[in-house]
Amino acid sequence: MGLLKDIFGSKENKIQVVAPVAGKLVPLSEVSDPTFSEEILGQGAAVIPSENEFLSPVDGTVTTVFPTGHAVALTSVEGVEILLHIGLDTVKLNGKHFTIHAEEGQQVKKGDLLLEADLEQIKSEGYDIITPVVICNTEEFSEIGMVKGGSVTVGNVIINIIKRKG
Repeated sequence: MGLLKDIFGSKENKIQVVAPVAGKLVPLSEVSDPTFSEEILGQGAAVIPSENEFLSPVDGTVTTVFPTGHAVALTSVEGVEILLHIGLDTVKLNGKHFTIHAEEGQQVKKGDLLLEADLEQIKSEGYDIITPVVICNTEEFSEIGMVKGGSVTVGNVIINIIKRKG
């Protein structure tokens, strides 16, 4: 059993990030903003959302809620720092079409409502609604991998993370 555990890693080292919204899962490399596609902020994945509600992808704490409502940062109970960024350049909307449901310091569970976005209105103003889910403290983990892309529903695992040993 010890050998298998060494080869495959123990379950305790594995952290899962779930889809914060239903839609199509794509690699960060498909995001047209180099800040995300070149993984400047960290590794992760992106969802092209098909629903307006954005939910917590982990159990943890809300660390930052951008006043414009276009993004939220969380820290999972395992210490994973996650940025959920709804759309590209949507900060320029200055909060229009976004509703904030979370607050800094709030404890959340997977599936708790964080933000709402009127995606049709955002698209009608010319913004890309692709939603990067970025692991901002990538260097603290030995492996971060997106699962196979395609259609996802809320709660589907989208990113697997392996903790560094020791």
